[in-house]
Order: sequence, then structure tokens, then C-alpha cells
Amino acid sequence: MSARLESAAAPGARKRMGVFERYLTVWVALCIVCGIALGQFFPAAFQAIGRMELARVNIPVGLLIWVMIVPMLVKIDFGALGQVKSHWRGIGVTLFVNWAVKPFSMAFLGWLFIRQVFAPYLPADQHDSYIAGLILLAAAPCTAMVFVWSKLTDGDPYFTLSQVALNDAIMIFAFAPIVGLLLGIASITVPWATLLTSVVLYIVIPVILAQLWRKALLRNGRPAFDAAMTRIGP
Repeated sequence: MSARLESAAAPGARKRMGVFERYLTVWVALCIVCGIALGQFFPAAFQAIGRMELARVNIPVGLLIWVMIVPMLVKIDFGALGQVKSHWRGIGVTLFVNWAVKPFSMAFLGWLFIRQVFAPYLPADQHDSYIAGLILLAAAPCTAMVFVWSKLTDGDPYFTLSQVALNDAIMIFAFAPIVGLLLGIASITVPWATLLTSVVLYIVIPVILAQLWRKALLRNGRPAFDAAMTRIGP
């Protein structure tokens, strides 16, 4: 088990967070403001980026998402799936919420707020896009944030690792069918090519790249692996 993850469970781990981690909310807010400003000042450039698509999936966005999630995926040891039985109660709750509650409740909330409450304030031709976006977000458990919150709350690293490994394995096979079902219920047509491309681009390829990187780092020993995790943490 990674010493990096073990250190997250040690008393006082939160006190060792650097400036980047402590002010993460500030950086996210600044990125949002900068993104909106750049879109306003350079619309043509961002429209060109928006047209870089494969099966209606934006490639530049996909590559930037890799930068965010691959360092977190490197921490995943799929060998930890063998420990699932040791945490079956907690993982059972997680699986129930992630796959039986969250996608369907988000689809309902999307319908409620986008089509009903805020419908008069939103462009009518974009309602379907907003709801589809909410469904896509709800159907994908966020691997990165699980690690972040586990560290911030001094969580059990063994439980964190086993549940993330299991959820990522399930997501590869369950994401597209669940999204396809919910979009169909919402009468939104999204080509299966788009859903399958999303699974490959956002899940399968990052997982493979991360596991190859993990194996390469571990060849140099656990200390080298832990040092690399520390460097790429931010």
C-alpha cells in the first residue's frame, strides 16, 4: 500500500498541506474567471478549439482532463480489489449511492430545475444540452475528489483505495448503458458513438496510461514511487 496514502491517515496530515492544497478553492475560482474572460476576449480561438471533435467529443478537453485525473489514477492499485470484502458495508453503501441513486436523482433534478424552475431564464434550444451534461457528470464517480477528500478527512487509505479501484472497474462497463438509459428517458438523443468515445477517452485510456506509468515508477522501488506521487500531487 502506498506510503503516500498511508500518510494521509496519520494525525496532523492536513497540517502538512502546502499552499496549493490549502487554497485549492481559490485556484478553481480564478480558473473559472480566467476561462470566461478568455472566451469573451478571444471567441474565435475558443470556437476553433470547440470544433476539434471526434464523434461529438471534444479532444482538447479530453486531453486536459487526462492531466487532471491521470496523476490520481496512478495511485490506484487494482490489486486492492481483493480487500473489498474487508470493507463490504461501506463499499456497499458507496456502490448503491453511485450507481442506484446519484445518476437517477441528478436526472430528476436536471428535469426539475432546467425544464421547470429555470426554464424561462435559459435558451430553449440549450435545455437538452444542460440536462445531458448533468446526466454525464452524475454517472461518473470522481476518482480525483475521492482521494482529495480522503486526505482532507484523514480517511482510511485502504478503504479509499479499494472503493476507488472497484468503482473505476465498474465505470468502464456501466457508464455508457446508464447514461444511454437516462438520456432516453429524458428524450435526448446522443449517438452511441459519442457515449462509447467518451468512455474510451475519459476512462479507458487514462486508466491504461496511469497503470503503465505506475508500473514504470514501481520498477524503481517504492521510495521512488512515493517521491513521484509527492511531486505530481498538485
